[in-house]
Amino acid sequence: MWQFICGVCLVLIVASATFTVRQLLHDGLKADEPAGLLALPVGVLGFVAAVLALRRPIEGNDAELARGWARTLARQIETSEGMVRRQLLGADTQRINLAYILSPSTDRAASAPAAGRTFDGTDTLPAVLDYYKSTRPRRLVITGAAGAGKTVLALELMLTLIENRAEDDPVPVRIPLAQWDTTQPLTTLLAQRLTDAYDWPPKLAAGLVYQGLVLPVLDGLDEMDPLRDDETPDPDAPRARAVLEALNAYMNGGLDAGPLVLTCRTAHYDALAPTPRLTDAAHVSIAPVDTEHAITYLRTRTGNSPRWQPLLDQLHAQPTGPLATVLSTPWRLCLTATVYYSTGDPAELLNHPTAVDLDQHLLARYIPAATANTPNPFQYRPEDIHRWLHHLAHHLRGTTTGTPSIDITLHRLWPLAGPTRVRATDAALAALATAGATSTLGISTSTITAIALIAGAVAFFPPPANPGRLTRLRPRAGLAAPLRIGLGVGLAAGFVAVLLAVFVTGLGSLAGHGGARGLGLTVALTIGLGTGLLVGLTAALTAGLTGEPTDVASPRGIIRDDIVCGLTVGLGVGFTVALEVGFTAGLLTGLSWLTYGRITGLTVGLTVWLPFGLTVGLPVGLTYGLAYRMSAARRYGAFLLCSRGRLPFRLGVFLDWAVTAGLLRYSGPAYQFRHRELQQWLTQHPHA
Repeated sequence: MWQFICGVCLVLIVASATFTVRQLLHDGLKADEPAGLLALPVGVLGFVAAVLALRRPIEGNDAELARGWARTLARQIETSEGMVRRQLLGADTQRINLAYILSPSTDRAASAPAAGRTFDGTDTLPAVLDYYKSTRPRRLVITGAAGAGKTVLALELMLTLIENRAEDDPVPVRIPLAQWDTTQPLTTLLAQRLTDAYDWPPKLAAGLVYQGLVLPVLDGLDEMDPLRDDETPDPDAPRARAVLEALNAYMNGGLDAGPLVLTCRTAHYDALAPTPRLTDAAHVSIAPVDTEHAITYLRTRTGNSPRWQPLLDQLHAQPTGPLATVLSTPWRLCLTATVYYSTGDPAELLNHPTAVDLDQHLLARYIPAATANTPNPFQYRPEDIHRWLHHLAHHLRGTTTGTPSIDITLHRLWPLAGPTRVRATDAALAALATAGATSTLGISTSTITAIALIAGAVAFFPPPANPGRLTRLRPRAGLAAPLRIGLGVGLAAGFVAVLLAVFVTGLGSLAGHGGARGLGLTVALTIGLGTGLLVGLTAALTAGLTGEPTDVASPRGIIRDDIVCGLTVGLGVGFTVALEVGFTAGLLTGLSWLTYGRITGLTVGLTVWLPFGLTVGLPVGLTYGLAYRMSAARRYGAFLLCSRGRLPFRLGVFLDWAVTAGLLRYSGPAYQFRHRELQQWLTQHPHA
């Protein structure tokens, strides 16, 4: 209905403009007509403003709106985290039913059952969903050894919560804790995660958090601080302690402890004792996988091949032996199944009974096995894959905090190829693009050079280490209606502004001067049209950037959308400038050809000046889009040019393939290594 009302308003504005044109070209304006002509556009503007104000949600409806947003977010989480769980399971549906035990605590703890299972629970061992719902308050700490399945258990809880979610239940959102700037509150972190990983506009994200519809699932407290020199956890761990302080202060409505889920390696969490850790929480520890479950998993994953029988017989004969103890984590079981999936002799593991020895043996064979087990249309060689991934892992190791990063984010990788080198290449690209665009303007070479140098300097300083102009377009967010509204309001605003200027200065009283009337008409139409286009484009883009998201942010999609938005804004600015120049000059030329007739003059004027406006406006707009709006995408291109030989030129394509091969996984707008043990091993081994 409101679209129809805005359409009627636009028709009224056009009718007012048409009447004004007729009066100016024929009979002039009478003394009482300016007030009427001004009143209609002003009234229409006020009416449109009132309609838009009424459409704004009142505070009483915020909760209902947030419930709808939460349903959208739940669908996003189910899709993205379901994919992550599949990647962690080795691109398979076979799951291990992990057991976990409530750890005794001297701290103020939540009440919870004594033990539980991931799925297929019993009366004495509830499944993870029932276990969490039985916890009071609903604060859960999941600990375990490296590769014990902490993230997998958290994902199982998230997906079952979403599957059984009621309308008012919060939506679980997993956040890698290494990303948290501990000077910010938890609510800011939650809203930022929705914006970065799930493409939510900041206002809507903040609204979801404010309404209590986001359940924090904080993954990897052990990744907050570096290890000590002896490779043991740091008991001081300043960032981890800052996180725990913030979580202890996190409240639900100001009365109860806020619900959350936290994962951490057991050794790191225990190192924080004896000082209080997370209060009002149930601390569960994941138990090792028993031998029978391990044998069942390997037999199911490998199709009961005879090659596996010696290893399975050994595990069955010695269920508490060294090898069975080592193969008691989901990570090592999955690694074993992948390495020997199609070739090799699993009995080799009988010669590697210690954890360190077994890990080195399996990790050295993991990349070749994953490459052989995955379709490889680009013919990546295992030694090249190893070298490229080592280069990325080595880059992640060096951060200002000394803690290895885990996120491979495309638009933040550029320092890897040398900060100065990439910035210089970026500046050269911006200067060349600007010079090419402005060379069509017919200006002097010195002017073109000066403009290009300025664009290059803008690209070089300051470096967009964290670009704030990464924008997303949401095609299904309803761009047509805002574009119509913007055009109508812009035309009315331009029309009213020019009529005020014309009549206040007395220009409209010059009834006998056709040139004055023509000038006033030309300025009114041109400025009104240009303003309408700019307002309409801004409104459409704003609607696209503030509506509910339509998909999950992907690493390559962010770069693609940055390019699309840059070109869209650049072309919009270019066409607006073109119409301003072309119509103004064309109409003035047409009105001045009184001897040959206005129609002939107008036709000749537009034929000559509109193409000229395009030759001026499009280079200006594209220069703006390329040199300013697309800074992140342009710098990523410069990074790829500077990384030839060390990384593949189609880096995003390779990283997507590595996800398919089980070497990496998606995490919102970033890639992560499949497991931290793999990242550490690649860092330490530059060669295959």
